[in-house]
Amino acid sequence: MTERTLIIIKPDGIQRHLAGRIISRLERKGLKLIAAKLMQIPAELARRHYAAHKDQPFFAPAVKFMSSAPSFLMIWEADGSVDMARKMIGSTFGYEAQPGTIRGDFGCSQRYNLIHGSDSPESVTSCRMLRGSTAKELVRKSKTLPTFLLKIPAKTLGTERQHSAEWPVKL
Repeated sequence: MTERTLIIIKPDGIQRHLAGRIISRLERKGLKLIAAKLMQIPAELARRHYAAHKDQPFFAPAVKFMSSAPSFLMIWEADGSVDMARKMIGSTFGYEAQPGTIRGDFGCSQRYNLIHGSDSPESVTSCRMLRGSTAKELVRKSKTLPTFLLKIPAKTLGTERQHSAEWPVKL
């Protein structure tokens, strides 16, 4: 059954310029990006997001970290997307995560773990971070995207192949 999952590339993932690599992995797996928002999460919102962990020793540092710099919030869709994304993300800490997972390949910290993934489809619908976003703030991927091909000069490609559209493309 098609479900949605919330994925957040946390401040350390943004700072380390890993967003493109993470997004690429999710797309190659077959998940469909349906909404995205780059934002600096306010501390109060981070506290509500981590409310289930308020009695844990990591709660205050996690809130401080999540509100310290921009994060990239995304909603992805696919059959079984929550479990699929969690397997791709890997164990909580990069030093424990298996190679081949996002945290296993890019993480090494015991505190900063690059990415958050929903633990259930219900947690996506209750996500306060995306609620109240205006159309200008929240980019939604259209179901019917314009299609076009680029004609890149052969010199640029280092090959003699020709492509079927004009270069540069006028949008």
